[in-house]
Amino acid sequence: MQIIMVTDKDNISTLPFAERVRLGVQKALRKLAEESALKGESLVVKIEGEVKEVPAKDLLANMPKAR
Repeated sequence: MQIIMVTDKDNISTLPFAERVRLGVQKALRKLAEESALKGESLVVKIEGEVKEVPAKDLLANMPKAR
């Protein structure tokens, strides 16, 4: 998978639709992790085929920074 970095909001409209959707989902997941980490909550994720409950702050530490 190719990662496309977007630095200017005007450039988003030139991206393919699927890439815009992927970026939106990535942004929403980061927001979920940030809000959950502030509340000290955990999130359920699938890691190497196994479902696990992981503290949101740990997930947030491993997520790419928001652009």
